[in-house]
Amino acid sequence: MKLDRITSSPNRMNGQPCIRDLRLTVRRLLELLATYPDRQELFQEFPELEEEDIQQALVVASNKRLRSLGLDTGVFTVPDDFDAPLPEDILDAFEGK
Repeated sequence: MKLDRITSSPNRMNGQPCIRDLRLTVRRLLELLATYPDRQELFQEFPELEEEDIQQALVVASNKRLRSLGLDTGVFTVPDDFDAPLPEDILDAFEGK
């Protein structure tokens, strides 16, 4: 999945990942999703938003590896191993083994 709606520029919003070229950060969109559980209401308040913007923001937010990749390029690509299980050493560390 190419995340072409997530952009980043050091001159906009302090380089934080934004939705397209809007002054709306991924973080703020996640906060809005919590505030507006009804997406139709969200789209009424923010008519510039589209469903694909939300989907791509959720992908970035859900994957720690993506948050640190490509922020300066303005284009994100989901790694091939996105759905791969975590390595055993990471699972063990998480489970306190």
